[in-house]
Amino acid sequence: MGSVVPYFRQLFGKEKKKEEERHLRANDRPFNLSYRYANNAIKTSKYNIFTFLPLNLFEQFRRLANAYFLFLFCLQLIPQVSSLSWFTTAVPLILVLGITAVKDANDDINRHRTDKQVNNRRVDVLVDGQLRNEKWMNVQVGDIIKLENNQFVTADLLLLSSSEPLNLVYVETAELDGETNLKVKQALTVTGEMGDSIDKLATFKGEVRCEPPNNRLDKFKGTLTLDQQVSSLDNDKVLLRGCTLRNTEWCFGLVVFGGPDTKLMQNSGKTVFKRTSIDHLMNVLVLCIFGFLATMCTILAIGNAIWEVKEGSVFTAFLPRENGIDASLSSFLTFWSYVIVLNTVVPISLYVSVEIIRLGNSFYIDWDRKMYYPKSDTPAQARTTTLNEELGQIKYIFSDKTGTLTQNIMTFNRCSIKGKAYGDFCFLFSLQKTDKVDFSWNQLADPKFVFHDHSLLETVKDGNPEAQTFFRLLALCHTVMPEEKTEGELVYQAQSPDEGALVTAARNFGFVFRSRTPETITIMENGRKVVYELVAVLDFNNVRKRMSVIVRSPDGRITLFCKGADTIIYERLHPSCSKLMEVTTKHLNEYAGDGLRTLVLAYKDLDESYLGEWRQRHHEAVTSIEDREERLDEVYEEIEKDMMLLGATAVEDKLQDGVPQTIEQLAKADIKIWVLTGDKQETAENIGYSCNMLREEMKDIFIVAANTAEGVREELQVWMYFQTCLWGGFLIIPGSFHLQAFALEKNMQLELLRTACMCQTVICCRVTPLQKAQVVQLVKKYKQAVTLAIGDGANDVSMIKAAHIGVGISGQEGMQAVLSSDFSFAQFRYLQRLLLVHGRWSYLRMCKFLQYFFYKNFTFTFVHFWYAFFCGFSAQTVYDEWFITCYNLVYTALPVLGLSLFDQDVNDRWSSRHPQLYSPGQLNLYFNKKIFVRCMMHSCYSSLILFFIPWAAIHDTVRDDGKDIADYQSFALLAQTCLLVVVSIQLCLDTHYWTAVNQFFVWGSLAAYFAVTFTMYSNGMFFIFTSAFPFVGTARNSLNQPNMWLTIFLASLLCILPVVAFRFILIQLRPTINDKVRHKVRKEALPAPPPRRPPPRRISTRRSGYAFSHAQGYGDLVTSKGFLRPLKSRPALFIQKDSALAQNEPQHYRTISEEPEGSMSP
Repeated sequence: MGSVVPYFRQLFGKEKKKEEERHLRANDRPFNLSYRYANNAIKTSKYNIFTFLPLNLFEQFRRLANAYFLFLFCLQLIPQVSSLSWFTTAVPLILVLGITAVKDANDDINRHRTDKQVNNRRVDVLVDGQLRNEKWMNVQVGDIIKLENNQFVTADLLLLSSSEPLNLVYVETAELDGETNLKVKQALTVTGEMGDSIDKLATFKGEVRCEPPNNRLDKFKGTLTLDQQVSSLDNDKVLLRGCTLRNTEWCFGLVVFGGPDTKLMQNSGKTVFKRTSIDHLMNVLVLCIFGFLATMCTILAIGNAIWEVKEGSVFTAFLPRENGIDASLSSFLTFWSYVIVLNTVVPISLYVSVEIIRLGNSFYIDWDRKMYYPKSDTPAQARTTTLNEELGQIKYIFSDKTGTLTQNIMTFNRCSIKGKAYGDFCFLFSLQKTDKVDFSWNQLADPKFVFHDHSLLETVKDGNPEAQTFFRLLALCHTVMPEEKTEGELVYQAQSPDEGALVTAARNFGFVFRSRTPETITIMENGRKVVYELVAVLDFNNVRKRMSVIVRSPDGRITLFCKGADTIIYERLHPSCSKLMEVTTKHLNEYAGDGLRTLVLAYKDLDESYLGEWRQRHHEAVTSIEDREERLDEVYEEIEKDMMLLGATAVEDKLQDGVPQTIEQLAKADIKIWVLTGDKQETAENIGYSCNMLREEMKDIFIVAANTAEGVREELQVWMYFQTCLWGGFLIIPGSFHLQAFALEKNMQLELLRTACMCQTVICCRVTPLQKAQVVQLVKKYKQAVTLAIGDGANDVSMIKAAHIGVGISGQEGMQAVLSSDFSFAQFRYLQRLLLVHGRWSYLRMCKFLQYFFYKNFTFTFVHFWYAFFCGFSAQTVYDEWFITCYNLVYTALPVLGLSLFDQDVNDRWSSRHPQLYSPGQLNLYFNKKIFVRCMMHSCYSSLILFFIPWAAIHDTVRDDGKDIADYQSFALLAQTCLLVVVSIQLCLDTHYWTAVNQFFVWGSLAAYFAVTFTMYSNGMFFIFTSAFPFVGTARNSLNQPNMWLTIFLASLLCILPVVAFRFILIQLRPTINDKVRHKVRKEALPAPPPRRPPPRRISTRRSGYAFSHAQGYGDLVTSKGFLRPLKSRPALFIQKDSALAQNEPQHYRTISEEPEGSMSP
């Protein structure tokens, strides 16, 4: 079929060649339409009003069981074959198809509604020289559109101009990567000169040639040709759909990619129909059952042929055969008749019940108040109803970092100044919290900043020179841009949240960064305005790992202030700082033990003459054409030496609440967690320690460091050999290149997987969205384990769709991951309850349901099989036809649903307290092929008892008054009553948790059976519908005899007693973890919720010296003459108010940086 569709597309002129390069011209729709680029409308729905019925039925009949029942229905339409009415199959089949179709239609209607809402958004489009307000769906490639502050970016745009200096714009990328920090984009100078002039923009005829649509969020390559001048385009010039314009009055952009071609939609990937491992097992079992059914029918057909030859001729005198019917044809027809009679081995009610059970367990997730996050009014949501039991079998979890494990909020927690430590992390966890420091004396203080150590403020107020120099450094050494919307209301646009946290700390302790020009920095020092001359900015990069500024104070003192990684700064300190360095190192180890991100601060006084000579050498390095970077590094190295140590800072990358405890519990459940992040190695490693994923006892750290595919292979092989001797350690894969080396080359995949699975922890850094999905698919393919991916941004969508289960984190961040997920909630900690409680219960209930369902139906069917040997293999049913119809739909439907919806071996607290209860699901111990065979054997034994005990008891039996009751109808009634009583008792034995609903279903079903039986076997029903109710009087004539009830009791006892004995012996000799915990539950009281305790402090020499941006700094930008406009009042641009969630949180900093090429946000 895959080749037919392209053929017809080509036949009707709709075949579209693969795009190799995009070529477009601004303000020229006819030219752009000739390439037939996609417009800006999106479509995530699967059906329309015309295709729904055929496509949905096609999808449903791809399920083997539905196709089987359709075939069975066709058989029942043949009078010579069918011994049952056609409606016994048609009604349940139509019911199943209808329920599934309604559910699919509802899901698709919601998708249509979402598509319509997005496509009907409005934006200003430049058409025929004037701005028109158009719907998003009408925007075309090559159109120029105008965006205003707080608007969503309509499509992937080439930025042309903006209201900000140097044509900068600030965008929030929460929908793409889950980060709420602002990113900076900058237009080309050649287009920025147009400004907001409609005339210039309308006559703009630039041509863009760029890469075809792809899913790489971090890269863009292209050129802009204008007046025969070619300009290079990169990712910094492009605004992606899904971003939100912030802190920018207006901007104009040229549409490059629209609708399905945008990087947001390209990352959404193709919707995959996910099926659980139990679904796959069911398909295999159904095929086995079909084979078993064919075998039984063949045996009975052969029996019929033999019987017809040997015994059938005797009956032809009064029951003649039809013309042309002989023994062989009779045997052939008997085969198909028994296919109909024995079809209950795969009853259609099984699939109806499975859907109801999954739906009910999905509601439990939606209704769970313990997974409701009140701060953002976000409940947990099961966005699919077909994967619940899969939650109880997870072996691997693939997690994003930013926004998933962390809040992307940095807080200044502790510091060390001249050997004295301030701030105490433990204050936050003590029972009696220390009062917050009161910063009300400082009118410019950030009200959201929280600090608990009062001694630091007193030290600063007392005029301690080291403390004042410490905060003066933090207020001066940075590239933060301030914006004062109203008097005293400062907003910092920081290169990273880390840098913003440090500047805000200085602000609250009296050193307020107010403004900057290319030559000066203005700060308020304890209420006094001080203007420093900015002599030079020695910018940060990944090699230097430090940043310095040289400033001249009003009194003429020249100082170099430096901050950076401890190992880098220590190498450049004056020898006199050795003792102070020992004390500071001790403090740094404590901070690292608490999972904080550290920086070391130092300074150096310079004299005028030396500075003049240095500036001359610096100027020569800056203006050099060859080896510019190397010469600059030499100049920087020259001045950044013999510095004086000032102290250290400790910033907390705030984790979401309960993340370490959740990871600890999941690890106890033998669930392996891999972190796939776009962050640098050091950041991810530090978070790993904070989350308890990495521990100090993990001495063996393996970092893939080779730069060639062959080198990576050798490192993996060496490490794997080493790990065979010493199990443990953790694997860190630091860069996108290394993932490309092993994830994309088939001959490397197994090497990676073997090594990674031998490690306790795996962290993949700097990975792209595609690589995240490849890692997930690698584990799925070779480990045959159930995987779960959890993330919060559009860059996690491909990973979420690739995993068996996709979980989206909702809340303040973007909703793109949630829209593509199977389950969603607001906090990572809810994952523990989703898996250890809801997932385990769902898996346990589904397995119990399947075991019991197969048992009761095989027992029901095997009685037919034994009866065939006593009815001449005539395909006569052993039960009344009405009992056959009602057995699965009425008499046994509700009790098994009660078991499957309410049963639990232990309650939620015990489930959380003993994560080991989760491991049987990972090993698929509750339902597998072995369990299925055991169910068949149990059913075979029960059916033998249920047939031969009633048969022997009623053979040649008479009533108390001497009348004969050894007839077919009495035997059928006795056999079906014994069957129903036995399967009801078996269900009671399988039930661990009784509720009023379970009791009502069990006793109600038995009562309904006897009520329906006496009604249908009454004289009145026989007189009204003589042919439909032939068992007239059978119930009252048989069930009033004591020997009938004795037979029922005896059959029940023989069926149930071996089961009870076997289970008792098994618990005594080989108790499972469930048996042990349930025994413990009976002896102990309900466990209390675990107390909130401070995390244990680890003493570590492993520190992250990256408490500021990992990207190339903006030193050149902030010293640019054209960067800053003259200070003047401007209207407030932030219309959006702080949410309730942020009221009690520290300052939420905004970034003006963009990750370097090749990096990815997590």
